[in-house]
Amino acid sequence: MPTPKTFDNPAYYINRELSWLSFNERVLEEALDDTNPLFERLKFLAITSSNLDEFFMVRVAGLKELVNSKSNAVDSKTGMSAFEQWIEVLEKSRKFMNQQGQVWNEVLLPLLHQAGFPIVTTKDLNRDQKDYLSDLFTRMIYPVLTPMAVDASRPFPMLLNGSLNLAVLIETDEPEKEEYLFAFVQVPSVLPRIVALPTLDGQRTYIFLEDVIRMHLSDLFRGRRILSASCFRITRDSDLALNEDAAEDLLEEIERELNKRKTGDVVRIEVERGIHPFLVDVLSDWEEVSVQEVFELDCPIDLTYLFRFVNESNADLYRFPEFSAIQPCEFDEDQDIFDTIRAEDILLYHPYQSFEPVVRFVHQAAHDPNVLAIKQTLYRVGGDSPIVSALAEAAENGKQVTVLVELRARFDEEKNIVWAKKLEKAGCHVIYGLVGLKTHAKMALVVRLEKDRLQRYVHLGTGNYNDNTARLYTDFGLFTCNDGIAEDVTSVFNQLSGYSSLPRLHHLRVAPWNLEAAFLSELAEVSARSTLEHRGRVIAKMNSLTDKHIIQALYKASQAGVQIDLIVRGICCLRPGIPGVSENIRVHSIVGRFLEHGRAYYFHSWGRRRVFLSSADWMTRNLEMRVETMFPILQPKLKKRVIDILETQLTDNVKRRELQSDGTYRHVAVVEGEERIDSQQIQYQVVAAQKRRQYLKPLNVKEHDHA
Repeated sequence: MPTPKTFDNPAYYINRELSWLSFNERVLEEALDDTNPLFERLKFLAITSSNLDEFFMVRVAGLKELVNSKSNAVDSKTGMSAFEQWIEVLEKSRKFMNQQGQVWNEVLLPLLHQAGFPIVTTKDLNRDQKDYLSDLFTRMIYPVLTPMAVDASRPFPMLLNGSLNLAVLIETDEPEKEEYLFAFVQVPSVLPRIVALPTLDGQRTYIFLEDVIRMHLSDLFRGRRILSASCFRITRDSDLALNEDAAEDLLEEIERELNKRKTGDVVRIEVERGIHPFLVDVLSDWEEVSVQEVFELDCPIDLTYLFRFVNESNADLYRFPEFSAIQPCEFDEDQDIFDTIRAEDILLYHPYQSFEPVVRFVHQAAHDPNVLAIKQTLYRVGGDSPIVSALAEAAENGKQVTVLVELRARFDEEKNIVWAKKLEKAGCHVIYGLVGLKTHAKMALVVRLEKDRLQRYVHLGTGNYNDNTARLYTDFGLFTCNDGIAEDVTSVFNQLSGYSSLPRLHHLRVAPWNLEAAFLSELAEVSARSTLEHRGRVIAKMNSLTDKHIIQALYKASQAGVQIDLIVRGICCLRPGIPGVSENIRVHSIVGRFLEHGRAYYFHSWGRRRVFLSSADWMTRNLEMRVETMFPILQPKLKKRVIDILETQLTDNVKRRELQSDGTYRHVAVVEGEERIDSQQIQYQVVAAQKRRQYLKPLNVKEHDHA
C-alpha cells in the first residue's frame, strides 16, 4: 500500500460521539467483571447511567439542535452529517441501554439475591409485607405525593429534567368510547429509591419506591379505575448558551442560564418496557420528540440510584478493600512545607499519595506571616472544600488573595457560584477568566518574603483542587520553586487578571496561545530524528484524543517509524493499525478502580528524553477554547518516575484494553502462566515501597488485596 501524503480520508478517523459510547461500553464491562466486588460492579453500572445522562444533555442535544436547524455542518474528520451522527448515536445508545438491562436482570440482580440483598416486585410480597408497605405509604409517602391530572383545564406541566415519574392511564366515565384520562405522579427524589422491608428470618428484602406507589394509586385517584401505570423519565438539553460578549456580569448571566437548564428541549424519553402505547403517544406528542428518541427499557429507569443504595448499605465484604492514601515521604509533618519544596522539586501521584500536602500548602500559606500573596485557579472544588476555606482565611488574615473561579465548569456552575461569593465576602479578589475561554489550568502560586527577597512557590497539577476526587482520580501534582516556572506562572496569572499579553515563557506552554504548537513541535522533532537504528518513541497519556492536527502529526510520526503508545481512557478519534498510516501506533484504555485522569506526555529520540505533565487532553476544545498549561518535569529522578508509571500501564494485563483498527476494543487477556499485572495496584505498592525507603517487588494480584 502506498504511503499517503495527506490524511483527509474519513476512513482514518473514528467519530467522536461513537467513540464516547465505546468508552461507556468499557465501563459497563467492569460491571460484568467478576473480579470486582459486587457493590463496585453496581457502581460501575450506575456510572454508565450517569455518563449517558450527561452525554444526552450535552452532546446529543447539540446534534439535535444542528439537525433541527438544518445545518450543513459535518464532522471534520469522518465527514458524517449531523443527522447521520444523531441517528447512529441514538441507535447505538438504544443497544447500549438494552445491554444495561441485561447486566442488571441477568447478572447483578441475581447476585444481589445470592448476597442477601434481594430486590423484589409486588407479586413476590406476602401479606405481612403488603400490610407493612400499606402503613408506610400512608405515613411516609402519601403526604409527599401530588397526583397531576392532564386535561383542558390542567395542561401538561413542565417536568423536571431527570425526574422519575409514573404515567397513569385512567378509564373514563364512558369506557365504551375507548378514550382515556391521563395523569402522572412524580416519584419523590427526597425519599429513598429502594425501600427496605422488615427482616424476615434474618433475610433483608427491598422493593422500589415506584412499585410501592403503583400499589397504592387507587388512594391517589379515588373512584377511578387505573388501567395502566408505567415509569418514565425525560432528559433535557442542559448545555448553557452564554452570550459572554454581551454580558455585563458573567456571574449573573450564568445564574440566568441555569434557570433555563430546567426547561431545555427534551432529547430523550425513557419508558418502562410494556408501557401502554397511548401513554407513549401522549408523552412524545407533548414533548415533541420523535419515535427514535423514546427508549423502552427492560430494567429500572435511572440506574444512578445504585450509588445511594451502595453507600447506605453496610456490607464492606462487597466493596474494594479500604484504601488509605500514603503520606509522601518527602513531607515531614513537623517540617515547614516551604523548606521542603525549596530543597527539591516534589512530584505527587494521587490517589496513591495523599492530597493532604496540597491542602497544607495553601493552609500554611494562609497563616504564615511571611506570605504576602496567594494566587490560585479553581475549576471543580467539591463540597466543604478545605482549599476554599484556607483561601478565605488567607484574605481575612490580610494577605493579597486572587482566585480565578471558573464559573462555566459544566454541571458545577451552581457550586462554583457559591464558592465565588464566599471568597468575595472573605475579601478575596475573585475573577472569572477570559471571555470565550474556560480556565482549566491547575495552578497555585504563593509569594513569600524570605531574607529581604521574595520567593515564589508553585503547585501545578493535572487534576482539580478537589480533596474528594483526589481520592478517586489518578492525577499528578508538582511542587517547585524553580524561578523560571514561577515567573511563567506569574505571567499567566497576570494575563488572566489584567490586560497583560503573554510574554515569551521559560518552561510553561499555555493554551490557546502556544500549547498546540508545542505538542506539534515535539512530535515533529521526534519524527525528524527517528531512524531505522534509533527509532523515536512517544508515550502519551490523556483522557481523550480528538484534535485533527495532533492526530495527523501522530500519523506522520508513525510513517517516520516512531513507536507510539497512546493511553487514552475515553474518546479516541485516531484509528490505529492502518497500513502506511498508523501501523506504528497502539492505543490503550485502562478502566479500573480509579479514574485515570492524569495527563502525561513523553517524547524520546536519540537519548533526548522530554517529559511533560498537563491539564490538557489532546482535544480541540482544550487546545483552542480553554486556558490550559503544560509544564516540564526537569529533575531526572522525577522524569524517570513518570516514564516508569507510563511503562507500567503498558504492561497491564488486567484492566487494559487495546483499540483495534475497526474501532472496537479488545481486552488484553492474561496468557496462561503469565503474572497478572494490575497497574493501579502496582502503583500503590511502589508508593508504599518509596514510603518505607526500600525496594519492594510488585506483588502478585492473586495473592494480595486490590489497592
